[in-house]
Amino acid sequence: MDLMINLILAAQMLSALAMIGLILIQHGKGADMGAAFGSGGSGSLFGATGGANFLSRTTAVLAAVFFTCTLMLAYFGNARPASTGSVLEGAAVTVPAAVDASTAAQIPGNAPAASGVPSAPAVPAK
Repeated sequence: MDLMINLILAAQMLSALAMIGLILIQHGKGADMGAAFGSGGSGSLFGATGGANFLSRTTAVLAAVFFTCTLMLAYFGNARPASTGSVLEGAAVTVPAAVDASTAAQIPGNAPAASGVPSAPAVPAK
């Protein structure tokens, strides 16, 4: 299953890159008007109009491949089995060891207050 998803993803990426390249190669509709008045070169690799058909049809085919790959990836991404619970539910439950009184006294703030020593006030005096 992972191999098929990787192949579909590779086809999608290659079609996207090829589509970007073909779109950048094509010239817009306004370029023909400029070429008619002599401001640009009207010659192309495939002739005056042959390149537009070839490039536009190839772009349309690549767009269809990209769209199909996107739909298949969405389907396979949603078709995976859903987990039954949280990751934390499968964690092992550990009970902390009993705390020794001598180690608890070493923690600051846990030392028992000596009798006769007043405790610090909760609100600082002004």
